[in-house]
Amino acid sequence: MSSVADELHGAREAQGHTIHQVAEITKMRTDHIRALEEGNYDFFVAPVYIRGFVRTYATLLKLDVPKVMGDLDAELKQSKKHREAPPLTDEPRGLLDWISFQLSRVDWRLWLPILSVLVAVGLTIWVYRAFKTRQAEDPLRDLGPGIYQPVKPAGSDTLSLPAPTRPRR
Repeated sequence: MSSVADELHGAREAQGHTIHQVAEITKMRTDHIRALEEGNYDFFVAPVYIRGFVRTYATLLKLDVPKVMGDLDAELKQSKKHREAPPLTDEPRGLLDWISFQLSRVDWRLWLPILSVLVAVGLTIWVYRAFKTRQAEDPLRDLGPGIYQPVKPAGSDTLSLPAPTRPRR
C-alpha cells in the first residue's frame, strides 16, 4: 500500500466516516474512493483525475494538502501508467482541428458583439442596395409591344349572329 493511500484511509477511519458518507459529501464514486485508499492508481484513466480526487478527499479530511499532493506526485512517478502526463500538443492534425483550435482561442466576450454589429451593418447595406437596385429597374421592361392584336376566333368556338332584319312598318 502507498503512503497516500494509508494516510487517506487512516484519516477517514480516525474521523469515523464511512466510504458512503465520504462519497455523499465529495460527490465521488465509492469505487474511486476505494481505489484511492488501496493505492490502485491504475484504476484511473489519467493522473489529473487522481490528483483532483486526492485533493478533494484530503481537503475533506483536513489533511495537509500540499504535503499529500507532493507525496502523491512522488508515487505517481513510480507508476508505469501515470509516470508521464499525456502529451498536449498545440499542433492540430487537420484543417478542422486547426479551425477548432483557433476558435477555442478566441475571446468571444469581446468578438461576439463586434461580429454582431458587423453582420447587422452588412445586412443593412445589402438590403439598402437591393432596394435601390429594384427602384432603378424599369417596371415595364418585360411588357411586349403596345399594339392591339385581336384574338382570332377558333372556328366552332364562336356563335354566329343572325343577320340583321329590317324592321316592319
